[in-house]
Amino acid sequence: MADRAKGIPLAKEGIPFVLIGAGLTLGAWTIGGTWSTCFLGLVTLFTTWFFRNPARTIPAGENLIVSPGDGTVVAVESEFEHRYLKEQSIRISIFLNVFDVHINRMPVGGIVQDMVYQPGKFMMANQPEASSGNEQNALMLRRSDGVKILCVQIAGLIARRIVSWVVPGEQVEKGERFGLIRFGSRMDVYLPRTSTIRVRVGAKVKGGSSVLAEVPCAEPS
Repeated sequence: MADRAKGIPLAKEGIPFVLIGAGLTLGAWTIGGTWSTCFLGLVTLFTTWFFRNPARTIPAGENLIVSPGDGTVVAVESEFEHRYLKEQSIRISIFLNVFDVHINRMPVGGIVQDMVYQPGKFMMANQPEASSGNEQNALMLRRSDGVKILCVQIAGLIARRIVSWVVPGEQVEKGERFGLIRFGSRMDVYLPRTSTIRVRVGAKVKGGSSVLAEVPCAEPS
């Protein structure tokens, strides 16, 4: 797939919010509302900053799994992934607060084997229950060697829309932008249990550039 947001400093989904904010700020200034102009101007600046789309240096190495988003690692746990992979896996959960970059990136290169949207609640995204109970969009990725990795976009307390720019069957590259979540969210990555984990709970990570784990190539069948 082509990196649809490459070279664009602001996610296109944020442009309407920025324009509305700018219009309201201009209107407040026109009628002479000093405090409302300052407040709306700050809101517009924050909205512009929230939808920022920085470039990242993607680490080389097919076995390296990169973070799908900016934020804080809130869980590294071994569990049976019963919905999609249906096998024992290692889940790495990353919480994105409203101050983090919210562009989502592919943790691995390969094929988007399937994509499943699940409606749900809007609990705080840093809570364990969010992994199964919140609104989410799951991407099943398959590397060229057959290794399967699950990447899940999870809505948070004030997030009300999950955006994904890919469809099943697309070829993707590690670190490519594939969507975003508004406003505050979580990313879960499920890896094979043979993975070597490179992060711990509390670590700050950056989407596309921070290495979460190393997943060895699949054994030839």
